[in-house]
Order: sequence, then structure tokens, then C-alpha cells
Amino acid sequence: MKSSFNNFLSSISKEVKEHFLIYFLLFIILALALFVRVYRTEDLLRFYYDQGRDALVIWRLWHEGKFFLTGPVTGLAGIFLGPLYYYLIAPFYLVGGGSPVAPAVFHAVISTVAVFMLYFLGFKFHSRIAGLIAAAIGAFSYYIILASRWLASPTALLLTSLLLLWSMWKIANGANKRWWVAIALLIGISLQLEAAGAVFFLPMILVFALWQRKKLPGKKILFISVGVFLLTLLPQIAFNFRHENILLNNFKRVLVEEKSFRLSFWEVFGDRMQFFWSVFHSKINPVWRVYSTIFFLLAGAAIFVRRTKLSKNSSLPLLLLFILTPVFGLLVFQGNFGNIYDYYMTGIYLPFILLFSIGLGEMWKIRSGKFVVLIFFLIFFVENGVLVKNYLTATPTNRPIALEDQLQAIDWVFEDAAGRGDFNVDVYVPPVIPYAYDYLFLWQGTLRQG
Repeated sequence: MKSSFNNFLSSISKEVKEHFLIYFLLFIILALALFVRVYRTEDLLRFYYDQGRDALVIWRLWHEGKFFLTGPVTGLAGIFLGPLYYYLIAPFYLVGGGSPVAPAVFHAVISTVAVFMLYFLGFKFHSRIAGLIAAAIGAFSYYIILASRWLASPTALLLTSLLLLWSMWKIANGANKRWWVAIALLIGISLQLEAAGAVFFLPMILVFALWQRKKLPGKKILFISVGVFLLTLLPQIAFNFRHENILLNNFKRVLVEEKSFRLSFWEVFGDRMQFFWSVFHSKINPVWRVYSTIFFLLAGAAIFVRRTKLSKNSSLPLLLLFILTPVFGLLVFQGNFGNIYDYYMTGIYLPFILLFSIGLGEMWKIRSGKFVVLIFFLIFFVENGVLVKNYLTATPTNRPIALEDQLQAIDWVFEDAAGRGDFNVDVYVPPVIPYAYDYLFLWQGTLRQG
């Protein structure tokens, strides 16, 4: 074991020394990625309905010993996620003394690890240059930064989706079949973080298993994999049976009675394609759609020309399977009154950036292609840089209400009520329940009372 670890460290040291410039730039990218994700967290943190609801659940865990079997409710009425997300961020609320800043920083850290995974997968799938391009885009994309600073369960999908992609790539390239256990675990974890998009990982894995049928695991590993996946569902299964099949009945209502999935999707096809285009282009070129079209076509053409080579290690077909399965799934999904949201696709934000970066990596191999890539990054940093700068330097007069403003309002209430004894607070935040202020008054009141 010690010998293997020493060999591992030696190989990393050799890799870094031989490609020092690449890893120096990667270090700079990762350091800046973390900075733009944690800078002024308290001042800019958007602490609203969902965040207050989650914080109240965790408060009851630490102060009343109330454990839970389900997590946040999904966008589909009556269907809950598993409790993993709550248990994941609960220690950070404890360490932070109840402050939501600590779990928000945790989200920033894991999203920065996801940026490193972008480099790693770009390196494995194509080249170090492609990995560096992907890391730079993932690190400084305005909308990826916003997603990374979102104190909500889908944020962790930025990392788990790439880990799932890596596990599938390992299987496709003949790695130990125990990677199937990792695949089962990561799908189960992803379903606990966000169901509306991650649910399409299930049909994706079925297609992947048919594609890789010669590399399917034996009975022992298959049994372990299924057991690990079911273990991730165990809390929800227990909750369902304790509450008269409430989750199962709600699933039945959504899938059968409301006919949420329909193959006759042509009536929504145009709107959904515009939605997909908006989601994808905004993560790279958030303002100038014309430039998005040009660079997407160029990267796509480079991939198409080199498709045979890119398919040899399964990277291209795997990325297409990973991205297109949720896209098709959301085409046929017509439940929830036809509503779909950007965050449903959190799990494929970074795989899409990886695919695009592989196209740029192919272009980098030729002299004229290098010029195109440099022009792309000039536009990319101008577009995203202005938006990121405005976001990070925003003041209360030119940004949405944030935690800083809420704490100031609560502080004013406590100061105004000082010496008057007990008092009641009425908070009006249409059209939802004021969970955020319920939590903030509870937290700050407890601090003031010792």
C-alpha cells in the first residue's frame, strides 16, 4: 500500500514537472475560481424561501434532535428528495454557529473541485490543452459562478455529474468492473440532490449498459451495485411506508394520471429547443448569441472532422449520451404544467462545456485554430468578466436583496425592540412563506439571548 502511494505521488510529481506551465496556469485558474465563488459571500448570498426552509430543518436537527427521512421538495408537488443534502450541509451550519455563510462556502469549494475535474476529464478524454480550456471556461463563466454560489441541493451536481461521467469512462475503457458500484452510488447521490434532471441518469445508464454489455459486471458486483443504489433510496422508502405510500402515490399521480411523459412532443418542440439553446449558450457566451453560434459551429465542425479519433477512447459517444439523454427526456416531459427550469440541467452544464472545449482543443492543433481559440477567450473574458465584476462589486442599491440586507433589517428590529420585553414579528414576502426570516430571527435571537 505504501509503495503504491509513493508511486502515485512520484507520477504526479513527474507530470507536474514535465508540464509545469500547464499546471501553473491550472493553479491560477483554481485559485481565482475559488476566489470568485467565496468573495463577499455574506454580502451577496441570496437567502430566500428554499434556503430558510432547509436551515430550519437543520436547526431542528441540532437543537431538538429531530432527524429526517426526506430532503427538500422537488418541483413536482408531493415528491421529496432524499435527506442526503441536509446531512451534507448540517455540519457546516454547526461549525458556522448557525450562519448560512459556512455551508455556502462549502458549496463554493465543491464547485471549485468540479473545475479541477473539468481539467482532469479534458486531459483524459482529449489533451491537457482541452482540459485547461474547459477549466478556464468552467471557472469564469458568469452563470456557472452563480450556480456555484447557489445555496441549494442541485449545486453539488456540478461535481457528482463529472464523477459519474468519469466512472462511466473508466468502464468503457476496460477498467475494473467495480467501477459499476461507483456508478450506482453516484446515480443514487445525484437523485438525492436534484430529481427533475438527474432522473434521466437512469435511462442513460440503461443505454450505457446495452452499449457496454460485454463489460457488464458479474453477479457479485451487480448485486452490490443494486444494493448500493437501493441503499441511497432507503430513507425515502421508509418515509413512504410510514406515511401510507404517500411518495408512491404521488409518483403514480405524476407519471400515470397527469401523463407527464408523452412521445407526442412536437407541440412543445420549438419552445424546448429555444430553452436548450438559452441554457447552453448562456454558460459560455451569456450576451452575444451571434458569437455563441459561430464558436459552437466551429467547435462542432472540429469534433465532426475528428469524430473517428475521438470515438476510439469512447469520449465523444459518452459525452453525447450524457448530454442528449436529459435533453430528449425534457422534450418528452410535459408535466408540472409544462414548466421546466434552467437548474434541471445542472448535471450537464459542465459535461457540455467539456464537449465544447474538446472542439476548441482540436482547433488548437493548427495555427489558424489557435487564433480562433484566442479570439474566443478574448470575447469570453470580456463578456463574463463584466458580469462577474458587476456581481462581485454590487451594492444594496443595484443588486437583489441579499443576506447582508436581511441581517441589517433584523438587527434594526432587535435594536428598536430593546427594553420592551417580548414582541411579535410579522414578515410579508409574497407569494411564499417567510421561511428565510423565520430562520434568521430564530438564529439571531438565540445569539442575542446567549
